Amino acid sequence: MNDELNHLLQELGLIPNGALKPLSGGDIAVVYRLETRQGAVIIKHDDTERLEGEAEGLRTLREVGSRLIVPEVIGQRDTWLVMEALEAAPRTAMGEACLGEGLREVHGAFDDAHGWPRDNACGLTPQPNAPLNDGRAFQRERRLLPLAAACQQQGRLDEALCGRIEAIAWSLEEWLPSTRASLVHGDLWSGNVLFTRRGPAIIDPAVYRHYPDVDLAMLTLFGAPGAAFFEAYWNGNPPVDWPRREALFQLYPLLNHLLLFGGAYRSGVERTVARLETYQA
Repeated sequence: MNDELNHLLQELGLIPNGALKPLSGGDIAVVYRLETRQGAVIIKHDDTERLEGEAEGLRTLREVGSRLIVPEVIGQRDTWLVMEALEAAPRTAMGEACLGEGLREVHGAFDDAHGWPRDNACGLTPQPNAPLNDGRAFQRERRLLPLAAACQQQGRLDEALCGRIEAIAWSLEEWLPSTRASLVHGDLWSGNVLFTRRGPAIIDPAVYRHYPDVDLAMLTLFGAPGAAFFEAYWNGNPPVDWPRREALFQLYPLLNHLLLFGGAYRSGVERTVARLETYQA
């Protein structure tokens, strides 16, 4: 076991009861489970700034309310993060409903400014969060335009498609209302939702404040929440423009995946751009 990790475990009063066990799904960080005499913990090994951002996000989400389970941060130093281990349980309609209610509670933590006091990361991609009072400007200047430009620089977007994305970004004031900013998980795909016997849990956040549709659109892009989730979240009253919002807020994660993983995601970007353009026709 790494000396730095050993020292951190000693400081935290954790006595290992076995070897580190690698877990699957660690595409960005290396993730382990470790049994200790004090109970099981999850250990992540990654870039220091990314881990600091994740630890801050977990603590922030834990402060919001009690409906969702968020793993406790036990300790973090340099390239190591030690967290409470959660035990998975089967997904149920009741769990989906609790997830919807809990996420609505998280999104009820409002602020006037869109953004966050510090930058963090979505996967390996740096995520600029310098606050702006107008959410349309934030989505354009902190999300869509930087990612489109980065994709074009890497040769993954041609000039024509990049121009279509820019046109969408500059048209937001025409239809998207300006609202107060909700606390969002920021990377809420299905793999970052865990159902436990204690209730639904959310992990691996990249928190900031923005439109709550950020989290909903990510869930529908990389997963399929059941009807019980949406019934609980919207309380039977979905917004009439949800399909358009869904497409808009799926564009950023699709661009991010195009930047990180290449051409397999270009068709998804193109379909989403075309879908948004149908509303402008």
